[in-house]
Amino acid sequence: MPDAPLRASAAPADSAAHFAARSAAHSAAHSAEFLRVKAQAERGVAQAQHSLGFMYASGQGVPKSDELAVAWYRMAAAAGLAQAQYNLGVMFQKGQGVEQDFGQAAHWYGRAADQGYAPAQYNLGWLYAKGHGVTSDVGRALHWFSQAADQGEPGAQHNLGMMFETGKGVAQDQEAALRWYRRAAEQGYARSQYNLGLRYEAGQGVARDAREALAWMRKAAEQGHAPAQFNLGLRYDKGQDVEQDSRQAILWYGRAGEQGHASSQFNLALIYDSGDSGGHGVARDEALALAWYRRAAEQGHAGAQNSLGMRHEHGQGVAVDAAQAAAWYRRAAEQGLPAAQYHLGQLLDAGNGVGQDPAEATGWYRKAAEQGHLRAQFDLGLRFEAGNGVEQDSAQALAWYRRAAGQDYAPAQYMVGALLDRLENGDPFEATDWFHKAADQKHALAQFELGLRYDCGKGVERDYEAAHFWYLCAARQGHARAQFNLGVMYAAGQGAQRDLVEAYAWLHRAGAAGVAPASAYLTKVARRMEAHQLSQAERLISA
Repeated sequence: MPDAPLRASAAPADSAAHFAARSAAHSAAHSAEFLRVKAQAERGVAQAQHSLGFMYASGQGVPKSDELAVAWYRMAAAAGLAQAQYNLGVMFQKGQGVEQDFGQAAHWYGRAADQGYAPAQYNLGWLYAKGHGVTSDVGRALHWFSQAADQGEPGAQHNLGMMFETGKGVAQDQEAALRWYRRAAEQGYARSQYNLGLRYEAGQGVARDAREALAWMRKAAEQGHAPAQFNLGLRYDKGQDVEQDSRQAILWYGRAGEQGHASSQFNLALIYDSGDSGGHGVARDEALALAWYRRAAEQGHAGAQNSLGMRHEHGQGVAVDAAQAAAWYRRAAEQGLPAAQYHLGQLLDAGNGVGQDPAEATGWYRKAAEQGHLRAQFDLGLRFEAGNGVEQDSAQALAWYRRAAGQDYAPAQYMVGALLDRLENGDPFEATDWFHKAADQKHALAQFELGLRYDCGKGVERDYEAAHFWYLCAARQGHARAQFNLGVMYAAGQGAQRDLVEAYAWLHRAGAAGVAPASAYLTKVARRMEAHQLSQAERLISA
Protein backbone atom coordinates (compact mmCIF):
# COMPACT_ATOMS: atom_id res chain seq x y z
CA MET A 1 0.00 0.00 0.00
CA PRO A 2 1.44 3.43 -0.85
CA ASP A 3 2.84 5.45 1.99
CA ALA A 4 1.34 8.84 2.69
CA PRO A 5 3.04 11.31 5.04
CA LEU A 6 0.48 13.13 7.13
CA ARG A 7 3.00 15.51 8.58
CA ALA A 8 2.68 19.24 8.77
CA SER A 9 5.24 21.21 6.83
CA ALA A 10 7.14 23.49 9.18
CA ALA A 11 7.55 27.16 8.59
CA PRO A 12 10.92 28.43 7.33
CA ALA A 13 13.83 28.55 9.77
CA ASP A 14 13.33 32.26 10.52
CA SER A 15 9.83 31.73 11.89
CA ALA A 16 7.97 28.80 13.56
CA ALA A 17 10.63 26.12 12.98
CA HIS A 18 13.09 28.39 14.74
CA PHE A 19 11.07 28.03 17.92
CA ALA A 20 10.80 24.21 17.82
CA ALA A 21 14.43 23.83 18.83
CA ARG A 22 14.22 26.15 21.80
CA SER A 23 13.81 24.95 25.38
CA ALA A 24 11.10 25.89 27.85
CA ALA A 25 13.45 28.50 29.26
CA HIS A 26 12.85 30.59 26.14
CA SER A 27 9.05 30.69 26.52
CA ALA A 28 9.12 34.45 27.08
CA ALA A 29 11.00 34.94 23.81
CA HIS A 30 8.46 32.71 22.13
CA SER A 31 5.66 34.89 23.39
CA ALA A 32 7.33 38.00 22.10
CA GLU A 33 7.95 36.40 18.73
CA PHE A 34 4.37 35.15 18.66
CA LEU A 35 3.12 38.74 19.08
CA ARG A 36 5.45 39.93 16.31
CA VAL A 37 4.31 37.17 13.92
CA LYS A 38 0.66 37.69 14.83
CA ALA A 39 0.93 41.38 14.07
CA GLN A 40 2.39 40.62 10.63
CA ALA A 41 -0.27 37.98 9.99
CA GLU A 42 -3.05 40.41 10.83
CA ARG A 43 -1.59 42.85 8.32
CA GLY A 44 -2.02 40.12 5.64
CA VAL A 45 1.56 38.83 5.31
CA ALA A 46 0.98 35.32 3.96
CA GLN A 47 4.22 33.81 5.30
CA ALA A 48 3.42 35.15 8.77
CA GLN A 49 -0.11 33.76 8.54
CA HIS A 50 1.34 30.35 7.73
CA SER A 51 3.89 30.61 10.54
CA LEU A 52 1.15 31.56 12.99
CA GLY A 53 -0.93 28.60 11.85
CA PHE A 54 2.03 26.31 12.38
CA MET A 55 2.59 27.72 15.86
CA TYR A 56 -1.04 26.99 16.77
CA ALA A 57 -0.85 23.51 15.20
CA SER A 58 2.29 22.56 17.12
CA GLY A 59 1.69 24.52 20.31
CA GLN A 60 4.94 26.44 19.99
CA GLY A 61 4.90 29.56 22.13
CA VAL A 62 1.09 29.48 22.26
CA PRO A 63 -1.58 27.04 23.46
CA LYS A 64 -2.23 24.40 20.80
CA SER A 65 -5.39 25.02 18.74
CA ASP A 66 -6.12 23.08 15.56
CA GLU A 67 -9.09 25.33 14.77
CA LEU A 68 -6.97 28.50 14.85
CA ALA A 69 -4.25 26.73 12.89
CA VAL A 70 -6.78 25.94 10.15
CA ALA A 71 -8.02 29.51 10.12
CA TRP A 72 -4.53 30.99 9.60
CA TYR A 73 -3.48 28.25 7.13
CA ARG A 74 -6.61 29.04 5.12
CA MET A 75 -5.71 32.72 4.86
CA ALA A 76 -2.15 31.94 3.73
CA ALA A 77 -3.38 29.23 1.36
CA ALA A 78 -5.87 31.59 -0.25
CA ALA A 79 -2.96 33.96 -0.85
CA GLY A 80 -1.24 31.17 -2.82
CA LEU A 81 1.41 30.02 -0.33
CA ALA A 82 2.20 26.39 -1.25
CA GLN A 83 3.28 25.34 2.25
CA ALA A 84 0.04 26.62 3.71
CA GLN A 85 -2.00 24.91 1.00
CA TYR A 86 -0.23 21.65 1.80
CA ASN A 87 -0.71 22.01 5.56
CA LEU A 88 -4.37 22.86 5.08
CA GLY A 89 -4.69 19.71 3.00
CA VAL A 90 -3.12 17.71 5.83
CA MET A 91 -5.62 19.16 8.32
CA PHE A 92 -8.53 18.16 6.07
CA GLN A 93 -7.09 14.69 5.47
CA LYS A 94 -6.59 14.05 9.18
CA GLY A 95 -9.74 15.83 10.32
CA GLN A 96 -7.84 18.16 12.63
CA GLY A 97 -9.60 21.46 13.36
CA VAL A 98 -12.13 20.64 10.63
CA GLU A 99 -14.33 17.73 9.62
CA GLN A 100 -12.31 15.14 7.73
CA ASP A 101 -12.77 15.84 4.02
CA PHE A 102 -10.58 14.04 1.47
CA GLY A 103 -12.05 16.12 -1.35
CA GLN A 104 -10.89 19.35 0.28
CA ALA A 105 -7.53 17.73 1.05
CA ALA A 106 -7.14 16.84 -2.64
CA HIS A 107 -8.11 20.38 -3.65
CA TRP A 108 -5.45 22.03 -1.49
CA TYR A 109 -2.82 19.43 -2.25
CA GLY A 110 -3.51 20.03 -5.93
CA ARG A 111 -2.97 23.75 -5.66
CA ALA A 112 0.34 23.22 -3.84
CA ALA A 113 1.35 20.39 -6.19
CA ASP A 114 0.82 22.61 -9.22
CA GLN A 115 3.39 24.95 -7.69
CA GLY A 116 5.88 22.07 -7.51
CA TYR A 117 5.63 21.45 -3.76
CA ALA A 118 6.94 17.87 -3.41
CA PRO A 119 5.16 16.80 -0.18
CA ALA A 120 1.83 17.90 -1.68
CA GLN A 121 2.58 16.04 -4.91
CA TYR A 122 3.31 12.94 -2.86
CA ASN A 123 0.11 13.15 -0.81
CA LEU A 124 -1.97 13.92 -3.89
CA GLY A 125 -0.52 10.84 -5.57
CA TRP A 126 -1.54 8.79 -2.55
CA LEU A 127 -5.13 10.07 -2.72
CA TYR A 128 -5.32 9.11 -6.40
CA ALA A 129 -3.84 5.69 -5.61
CA LYS A 130 -6.43 5.06 -2.89
CA GLY A 131 -9.37 6.85 -4.49
CA HIS A 132 -9.86 9.08 -1.44
CA GLY A 133 -11.59 12.38 -2.30
CA VAL A 134 -10.87 11.79 -5.99
CA THR A 135 -11.66 9.07 -8.47
CA SER A 136 -9.06 6.32 -8.19
CA ASP A 137 -6.58 6.88 -11.00
CA VAL A 138 -3.34 4.95 -11.00
CA GLY A 139 -2.02 7.05 -13.89
CA ARG A 140 -2.47 10.28 -11.94
CA ALA A 141 -0.93 8.63 -8.89
CA LEU A 142 2.09 7.67 -10.98
CA HIS A 143 2.33 11.22 -12.35
CA TRP A 144 2.37 12.92 -8.95
CA PHE A 145 4.63 10.33 -7.34
CA SER A 146 7.07 10.85 -10.22
CA GLN A 147 6.97 14.63 -9.81
CA ALA A 148 7.71 14.34 -6.09
CA ALA A 149 10.29 11.58 -6.51
CA ASP A 150 12.28 13.61 -9.02
CA GLN A 151 12.55 16.29 -6.35
CA GLY A 152 13.95 13.77 -3.88
CA GLU A 153 10.80 13.00 -1.84
CA PRO A 154 11.71 9.58 -0.36
CA GLY A 155 8.14 8.42 0.27
CA ALA A 156 7.26 9.04 -3.36
CA GLN A 157 10.41 7.26 -4.45
CA HIS A 158 9.40 4.26 -2.35
CA ASN A 159 5.89 4.23 -3.81
CA LEU A 160 7.30 4.40 -7.32
CA GLY A 161 9.45 1.43 -6.44
CA MET A 162 6.33 -0.45 -5.36
CA MET A 163 4.52 0.44 -8.57
CA PHE A 164 7.40 -0.75 -10.76
CA GLU A 165 7.78 -3.89 -8.63
CA THR A 166 4.12 -4.88 -8.98
CA GLY A 167 3.47 -3.44 -12.44
CA LYS A 168 0.64 -1.29 -11.11
CA GLY A 169 0.00 1.59 -13.51
CA VAL A 170 3.31 1.03 -15.24
CA ALA A 171 5.12 -1.78 -17.00
CA GLN A 172 6.67 -4.08 -14.42
CA ASP A 173 10.36 -3.29 -14.14
CA GLN A 174 12.36 -4.80 -11.28
CA GLU A 175 15.48 -2.78 -12.09
CA ALA A 176 13.53 0.47 -11.89
CA ALA A 177 11.90 -0.70 -8.66
CA LEU A 178 15.30 -1.43 -7.16
CA ARG A 179 16.64 1.95 -8.31
CA TRP A 180 13.82 3.88 -6.63
CA TYR A 181 13.99 1.81 -3.46
CA ARG A 182 17.70 2.47 -3.26
CA ARG A 183 17.29 6.23 -3.73
CA ALA A 184 14.75 6.35 -0.90
CA ALA A 185 16.76 4.00 1.30
CA GLU A 186 19.90 6.09 0.94
CA GLN A 187 17.90 9.04 2.28
CA GLY A 188 17.06 6.98 5.35
CA TYR A 189 13.54 5.93 4.35
CA ALA A 190 12.91 2.88 6.54
CA ARG A 191 10.37 1.03 4.37
CA SER A 192 12.72 1.17 1.40
CA GLN A 193 15.62 0.03 3.54
CA TYR A 194 13.48 -2.92 4.63
CA ASN A 195 12.53 -3.74 1.04
CA LEU A 196 16.16 -3.59 -0.02
CA GLY A 197 17.01 -5.95 2.80
CA LEU A 198 14.35 -8.40 1.59
CA ARG A 199 15.69 -8.21 -1.96
CA TYR A 200 19.26 -8.92 -0.91
CA GLU A 201 17.99 -11.72 1.30
CA ALA A 202 16.10 -13.38 -1.57
CA GLY A 203 18.45 -12.41 -4.39
CA GLN A 204 15.58 -10.57 -6.11
CA GLY A 205 17.00 -8.29 -8.80
CA VAL A 206 20.38 -8.37 -7.06
CA ALA A 207 22.89 -11.04 -6.15
CA ARG A 208 21.99 -12.64 -2.85
CA ASP A 209 24.07 -10.99 -0.14
CA ALA A 210 23.31 -11.88 3.48
CA ARG A 211 25.59 -9.17 4.84
CA GLU A 212 23.96 -6.46 2.72
CA ALA A 213 20.49 -7.73 3.63
CA LEU A 214 21.35 -7.59 7.32
CA ALA A 215 22.80 -4.09 7.04
CA TRP A 216 19.66 -2.66 5.43
CA MET A 217 17.39 -4.51 7.84
CA ARG A 218 19.34 -3.06 10.76
CA LYS A 219 19.10 0.49 9.37
CA ALA A 220 15.32 0.16 9.09
CA ALA A 221 14.99 -1.52 12.48
CA GLU A 222 16.99 1.19 14.22
CA GLN A 223 14.52 3.73 12.86
CA GLY A 224 11.67 1.84 14.50
CA HIS A 225 10.32 -0.01 11.45
CA ALA A 226 8.46 -2.89 13.09
CA PRO A 227 8.67 -5.47 10.23
CA ALA A 228 12.43 -4.90 10.06
CA GLN A 229 12.72 -5.26 13.83
CA PHE A 230 10.80 -8.52 13.58
CA ASN A 231 13.07 -9.72 10.77
CA LEU A 232 16.14 -8.85 12.82
CA GLY A 233 14.69 -10.60 15.86
CA LEU A 234 13.97 -13.67 13.79
CA ARG A 235 17.56 -13.77 12.54
CA TYR A 236 18.95 -13.68 16.07
CA ASP A 237 16.32 -16.17 17.21
CA LYS A 238 17.22 -18.72 14.52
CA GLY A 239 20.90 -17.86 14.10
CA GLN A 240 20.32 -16.92 10.44
CA ASP A 241 23.33 -15.01 9.03
CA VAL A 242 24.20 -13.96 12.62
CA GLU A 243 25.26 -15.85 15.70
CA GLN A 244 22.21 -17.11 17.60
CA ASP A 245 21.47 -14.69 20.42
CA SER A 246 18.14 -14.98 22.25
CA ARG A 247 18.67 -11.76 24.16
CA GLN A 248 19.07 -9.81 20.92
CA ALA A 249 16.03 -11.64 19.55
CA ILE A 250 14.02 -10.59 22.61
CA LEU A 251 15.26 -7.01 22.25
CA TRP A 252 14.13 -6.66 18.63
CA TYR A 253 10.93 -8.68 19.03
CA GLY A 254 10.16 -6.50 22.04
CA ARG A 255 10.62 -3.24 20.14
CA ALA A 256 8.35 -4.45 17.35
CA GLY A 257 5.91 -6.02 19.79
CA GLU A 258 5.49 -2.76 21.70
CA GLN A 259 4.45 -1.19 18.39
CA GLY A 260 1.75 -3.85 18.04
CA HIS A 261 3.55 -6.21 15.65
CA ALA A 262 1.58 -9.40 16.32
CA SER A 263 4.12 -11.93 15.00
CA SER A 264 6.80 -10.40 17.23
CA GLN A 265 4.46 -10.62 20.20
CA PHE A 266 3.76 -14.26 19.40
CA ASN A 267 7.45 -15.13 19.04
CA LEU A 268 8.23 -13.41 22.34
CA ALA A 269 5.53 -15.52 23.96
CA LEU A 270 7.07 -18.68 22.50
CA ILE A 271 10.50 -17.75 23.89
CA TYR A 272 9.19 -17.06 27.39
CA ASP A 273 6.95 -20.14 27.21
CA SER A 274 9.84 -22.52 26.50
CA GLY A 275 12.64 -20.72 28.37
CA ASP A 276 15.83 -22.71 28.83
CA SER A 277 14.19 -25.91 27.58
CA GLY A 278 13.81 -24.25 24.18
CA GLY A 279 17.51 -23.43 24.08
CA HIS A 280 16.88 -19.70 24.47
CA GLY A 281 19.10 -19.12 27.49
CA VAL A 282 16.42 -17.17 29.32
CA ALA A 283 14.34 -18.19 32.30
CA ARG A 284 10.88 -19.48 31.56
CA ASP A 285 8.26 -16.89 32.47
CA GLU A 286 4.72 -18.24 32.17
CA ALA A 287 3.06 -14.95 33.10
CA LEU A 288 5.05 -12.98 30.53
CA ALA A 289 4.38 -15.62 27.88
CA LEU A 290 0.66 -15.42 28.63
CA ALA A 291 0.69 -11.62 28.40
CA TRP A 292 2.35 -11.66 24.97
CA TYR A 293 0.08 -14.45 23.72
CA ARG A 294 -2.90 -12.37 24.77
CA ARG A 295 -1.65 -9.20 23.08
CA ALA A 296 -1.04 -11.06 19.83
CA ALA A 297 -4.31 -12.97 20.08
CA GLU A 298 -6.34 -9.82 20.60
CA GLN A 299 -4.86 -8.48 17.36
CA GLY A 300 -6.05 -11.58 15.53
CA HIS A 301 -2.88 -13.68 15.43
CA ALA A 302 -4.23 -17.19 14.88
CA GLY A 303 -1.27 -19.01 16.40
CA ALA A 304 -1.53 -16.93 19.57
CA GLN A 305 -5.28 -17.51 19.72
CA ASN A 306 -4.70 -21.25 19.50
CA SER A 307 -2.03 -21.08 22.22
CA LEU A 308 -4.35 -19.06 24.44
CA GLY A 309 -7.06 -21.65 23.85
CA MET A 310 -4.72 -24.44 24.93
CA ARG A 311 -3.82 -22.57 28.11
CA HIS A 312 -7.47 -22.12 29.03
CA GLU A 313 -8.25 -25.73 28.18
CA HIS A 314 -5.43 -27.15 30.31
CA GLY A 315 -5.24 -24.48 33.03
CA GLN A 316 -1.72 -23.39 32.16
CA GLY A 317 -1.17 -20.03 33.88
CA VAL A 318 -4.94 -19.46 34.00
CA ALA A 319 -7.92 -21.23 35.53
CA VAL A 320 -9.28 -24.11 33.48
CA ASP A 321 -12.05 -22.67 31.31
CA ALA A 322 -13.15 -24.86 28.41
CA ALA A 323 -15.64 -22.24 27.20
CA GLN A 324 -12.85 -19.65 26.89
CA ALA A 325 -10.68 -22.26 25.21
CA ALA A 326 -13.41 -22.97 22.68
CA ALA A 327 -13.88 -19.25 22.01
CA TRP A 328 -10.17 -18.73 21.25
CA TYR A 329 -9.95 -21.93 19.21
CA ARG A 330 -12.94 -20.81 17.16
CA ARG A 331 -11.39 -17.41 16.39
CA ALA A 332 -8.22 -19.11 15.15
CA ALA A 333 -10.14 -21.90 13.39
CA GLU A 334 -12.19 -19.39 11.44
CA GLN A 335 -8.91 -17.94 10.17
CA GLY A 336 -8.04 -21.39 8.83
CA LEU A 337 -5.46 -22.52 11.40
CA PRO A 338 -5.52 -26.36 11.24
CA ALA A 339 -4.37 -26.94 14.82
CA ALA A 340 -7.17 -24.75 16.18
CA GLN A 341 -9.71 -26.45 13.92
CA TYR A 342 -8.62 -29.80 15.31
CA HIS A 343 -8.71 -28.60 18.92
CA LEU A 344 -12.16 -27.09 18.44
CA GLY A 345 -13.33 -30.37 16.94
CA GLN A 346 -12.11 -32.21 20.03
CA LEU A 347 -14.07 -29.92 22.36
CA LEU A 348 -17.20 -30.27 20.23
CA ASP A 349 -16.74 -34.03 20.19
CA ALA A 350 -16.60 -34.20 23.97
CA GLY A 351 -19.08 -31.42 24.69
CA ASN A 352 -16.38 -29.72 26.71
CA GLY A 353 -17.09 -26.00 27.10
CA VAL A 354 -19.54 -26.16 24.20
CA GLY A 355 -22.59 -28.20 23.34
CA GLN A 356 -21.67 -31.65 22.12
CA ASP A 357 -21.96 -31.73 18.34
CA PRO A 358 -20.28 -34.66 16.54
CA ALA A 359 -21.37 -33.36 13.14
CA GLU A 360 -19.79 -29.92 13.66
CA ALA A 361 -16.72 -31.61 15.15
CA THR A 362 -16.39 -33.67 11.99
CA GLY A 363 -16.64 -30.50 9.90
CA TRP A 364 -13.70 -28.93 11.75
CA TYR A 365 -11.69 -32.16 11.60
CA ARG A 366 -12.24 -32.20 7.84
CA LYS A 367 -11.09 -28.60 7.42
CA ALA A 368 -7.91 -29.35 9.38
CA ALA A 369 -7.37 -32.68 7.63
CA GLU A 370 -7.67 -31.12 4.19
CA GLN A 371 -4.82 -28.79 5.15
CA GLY A 372 -2.64 -31.77 6.08
CA HIS A 373 -3.16 -31.85 9.84
CA LEU A 374 -1.95 -35.32 10.76
CA ARG A 375 -4.09 -36.07 13.81
CA ALA A 376 -7.19 -34.67 12.13
CA GLN A 377 -6.67 -36.99 9.17
CA PHE A 378 -6.26 -39.96 11.49
CA ASP A 379 -9.25 -39.04 13.64
CA LEU A 380 -11.37 -38.51 10.55
CA GLY A 381 -10.45 -42.01 9.47
CA LEU A 382 -11.58 -43.33 12.86
CA ARG A 383 -14.88 -41.47 12.56
CA PHE A 384 -15.67 -42.82 9.10
CA GLU A 385 -14.73 -46.32 10.15
CA ALA A 386 -16.97 -46.19 13.24
CA GLY A 387 -19.73 -43.99 11.79
CA ASN A 388 -19.19 -41.37 14.51
CA GLY A 389 -20.70 -38.05 13.43
CA VAL A 390 -20.79 -39.28 9.83
CA GLU A 391 -22.27 -42.17 7.95
CA GLN A 392 -20.03 -45.24 8.21
CA ASP A 393 -17.80 -45.39 5.13
CA SER A 394 -14.81 -47.75 5.02
CA ALA A 395 -13.54 -46.30 1.75
CA GLN A 396 -13.42 -42.80 3.26
CA ALA A 397 -11.82 -44.18 6.41
CA LEU A 398 -9.13 -45.88 4.37
CA ALA A 399 -8.51 -42.72 2.33
CA TRP A 400 -7.94 -40.60 5.43
CA TYR A 401 -5.83 -43.27 7.12
CA ARG A 402 -3.67 -43.37 3.98
CA ARG A 403 -3.14 -39.61 4.04
CA ALA A 404 -1.98 -39.71 7.66
CA ALA A 405 0.06 -42.87 7.00
CA GLY A 406 1.79 -41.05 4.16
CA GLN A 407 3.15 -38.66 6.80
CA ASP A 408 4.82 -41.63 8.57
CA TYR A 409 2.27 -41.69 11.39
CA ALA A 410 2.61 -45.21 12.76
CA PRO A 411 -0.93 -45.57 14.19
CA ALA A 412 -2.34 -44.64 10.78
CA GLN A 413 -0.01 -47.08 9.03
CA TYR A 414 -1.28 -49.80 11.34
CA MET A 415 -4.91 -48.86 10.70
CA VAL A 416 -4.39 -48.98 6.92
CA GLY A 417 -3.05 -52.50 7.29
CA ALA A 418 -5.84 -53.53 9.66
CA LEU A 419 -8.58 -52.13 7.43
CA LEU A 420 -7.11 -53.71 4.29
CA ASP A 421 -7.19 -57.01 6.16
CA ARG A 422 -10.87 -56.63 6.96
CA LEU A 423 -12.14 -55.39 3.60
CA GLU A 424 -13.42 -57.99 1.15
CA ASN A 425 -11.35 -56.48 -1.63
CA GLY A 426 -8.37 -55.81 0.66
CA ASP A 427 -4.85 -56.78 -0.27
CA PRO A 428 -3.08 -58.85 2.44
CA PHE A 429 0.32 -58.20 0.87
CA GLU A 430 -0.17 -54.43 0.92
CA ALA A 431 -1.49 -54.74 4.47
CA THR A 432 1.73 -56.51 5.45
CA ASP A 433 3.77 -53.67 3.96
CA TRP A 434 1.89 -51.13 6.10
CA PHE A 435 2.29 -53.27 9.22
CA HIS A 436 6.03 -53.35 8.49
CA LYS A 437 6.18 -49.54 8.23
CA ALA A 438 4.42 -49.14 11.58
CA ALA A 439 6.37 -51.95 13.24
CA ASP A 440 9.66 -50.36 12.20
CA GLN A 441 8.53 -47.31 14.19
CA LYS A 442 8.05 -49.54 17.27
CA HIS A 443 4.25 -49.69 17.05
CA ALA A 444 3.48 -52.66 19.32
CA LEU A 445 0.18 -53.68 17.69
CA ALA A 446 1.84 -53.72 14.28
CA GLN A 447 4.76 -55.73 15.63
CA PHE A 448 2.37 -58.32 17.09
CA GLU A 449 0.39 -58.42 13.84
CA LEU A 450 3.59 -59.03 11.88
CA GLY A 451 4.48 -61.82 14.29
CA LEU A 452 1.09 -63.44 13.61
CA ARG A 453 1.46 -63.08 9.86
CA TYR A 454 4.90 -64.70 9.79
CA ASP A 455 3.61 -67.33 12.23
CA CYS A 456 0.64 -68.19 9.97
CA GLY A 457 2.02 -67.28 6.54
CA LYS A 458 -0.60 -64.58 5.89
CA GLY A 459 0.51 -62.03 3.32
CA VAL A 460 4.07 -63.34 3.66
CA GLU A 461 5.84 -66.66 3.52
CA ARG A 462 5.75 -68.46 6.86
CA ASP A 463 8.89 -67.67 8.82
CA TYR A 464 9.05 -68.70 12.48
CA GLU A 465 12.27 -66.79 13.13
CA ALA A 466 10.69 -63.57 11.84
CA ALA A 467 7.55 -64.33 13.86
CA HIS A 468 9.68 -64.84 16.98
CA PHE A 469 11.52 -61.56 16.34
CA TRP A 470 8.34 -59.47 16.00
CA TYR A 471 6.63 -61.16 18.95
CA LEU A 472 9.69 -60.35 21.03
CA CYS A 473 9.60 -56.68 19.94
CA ALA A 474 5.93 -56.36 20.90
CA ALA A 475 6.33 -58.39 24.10
CA ARG A 476 9.09 -56.11 25.35
CA GLN A 477 6.61 -53.23 25.02
CA GLY A 478 4.13 -55.09 27.23
CA HIS A 479 1.85 -56.60 24.57
CA ALA A 480 0.25 -59.50 26.49
CA ARG A 481 -0.75 -61.67 23.51
CA ALA A 482 2.76 -61.31 22.08
CA GLN A 483 4.19 -62.38 25.45
CA PHE A 484 1.97 -65.48 25.41
CA ASN A 485 2.88 -66.45 21.83
CA LEU A 486 6.54 -65.84 22.55
CA GLY A 487 6.36 -68.11 25.60
CA VAL A 488 4.75 -70.87 23.51
CA MET A 489 7.46 -70.53 20.84
CA TYR A 490 10.27 -70.73 23.43
CA ALA A 491 8.62 -73.82 24.96
CA ALA A 492 8.37 -75.51 21.53
CA GLY A 493 11.75 -74.35 20.23
CA GLN A 494 9.96 -72.67 17.34
CA GLY A 495 11.78 -69.74 15.71
CA ALA A 496 14.43 -69.87 18.42
CA GLN A 497 16.26 -72.50 20.47
CA ARG A 498 14.04 -74.14 23.09
CA ASP A 499 14.40 -72.25 26.38
CA LEU A 500 12.06 -73.26 29.20
CA VAL A 501 13.29 -70.47 31.44
CA GLU A 502 12.35 -67.79 28.84
CA ALA A 503 9.11 -69.64 28.10
CA TYR A 504 8.12 -69.68 31.78
CA ALA A 505 9.01 -65.98 32.24
CA TRP A 506 7.01 -64.80 29.21
CA LEU A 507 4.02 -67.01 29.97
CA HIS A 508 4.00 -65.73 33.53
CA ARG A 509 3.95 -62.09 32.29
CA ALA A 510 1.13 -62.90 29.86
CA GLY A 511 -0.89 -64.57 32.61
CA ALA A 512 -0.39 -61.61 34.91
CA ALA A 513 -1.70 -59.38 32.11
CA GLY A 514 -4.89 -61.43 31.86
CA VAL A 515 -4.25 -63.88 29.00
CA ALA A 516 -6.37 -66.83 30.17
CA PRO A 517 -4.59 -69.73 28.36
CA ALA A 518 -1.24 -68.70 29.84
CA SER A 519 -1.94 -70.42 33.17
CA ALA A 520 -2.40 -73.89 31.66
CA TYR A 521 0.70 -73.55 29.48
CA LEU A 522 2.69 -72.27 32.45
CA THR A 523 1.78 -75.41 34.43
CA LYS A 524 2.88 -77.66 31.57
CA VAL A 525 6.20 -75.84 31.19
CA ALA A 526 6.85 -75.88 34.95
CA ARG A 527 6.49 -79.69 35.02
CA ARG A 528 9.34 -79.97 32.53
CA MET A 529 11.69 -77.68 34.46
CA GLU A 530 14.34 -78.48 37.05
CA ALA A 531 14.32 -76.62 40.35
CA HIS A 532 17.26 -74.46 39.39
CA GLN A 533 15.49 -73.51 36.15
CA LEU A 534 12.39 -72.46 38.05
CA SER A 535 14.55 -70.38 40.37
CA GLN A 536 16.25 -68.77 37.39
CA ALA A 537 12.87 -68.01 35.78
CA GLU A 538 11.59 -66.39 38.97
CA ARG A 539 14.65 -64.14 39.09
CA LEU A 540 14.07 -63.25 35.44
CA ILE A 541 10.45 -62.32 36.14
CA SER A 542 11.32 -60.11 39.09
CA ALA A 543 14.21 -58.40 37.30
